[in-house]
Amino acid sequence: MEGVFHSGPAMSAAPDSLAYWIGCALLLFWFVGAYNRMVRLRSVALQAYATLDAALGRQIEFVQVNAPVGAESLLAATMQLTTLLAATRLRPLDPERIDALGTALNVLLSAWQRLHPDDVVSFDAEGTLSRPAPLKGAEEASHPSRFIAWPEPSAAAEIARGQFNAAVAQYNAATRQFPAMLIAWIMRLRVAAPLL
Repeated sequence: MEGVFHSGPAMSAAPDSLAYWIGCALLLFWFVGAYNRMVRLRSVALQAYATLDAALGRQIEFVQVNAPVGAESLLAATMQLTTLLAATRLRPLDPERIDALGTALNVLLSAWQRLHPDDVVSFDAEGTLSRPAPLKGAEEASHPSRFIAWPEPSAAAEIARGQFNAAVAQYNAATRQFPAMLIAWIMRLRVAAPLL
């Protein structure tokens, strides 16, 4: 039986159908395009965080320079915020780190507001002066994170916060769309959190 080969039609492991290859190419192009879009939106959110980080750094410097003598709680809040800013820089879209940063920021701003109740201003996300900081009461209870009262009379921090939150919202929307959410899951692109 030496030299006897069975000759017959060659069995191909891959289909020879043109429609199959066109479908595979379209699926690959869609995958790459959707992934690139999510990476681009993630990059925009990271850039927005860098701007926010710089604005918060200026807020911390302003508070430290203008802190009254004996304001240990205010200085402790600035140290806590500084520490959390440094930790958040490593993974700025991590929801747990952003939540901790938001808590530390609100502690700092509350401490400042207790010491300087007349020197706080509230800005809209686009930077326009909305009004003096709201007093504790019904309005704040109905919209707890709508307004943040900033110590420095500048809208830079609120503008940066608004831009970061908008960039995070766009990135999150892209990662939650079906079927792009499958790509986000495969590529480990996690949902981010806004700074409230």
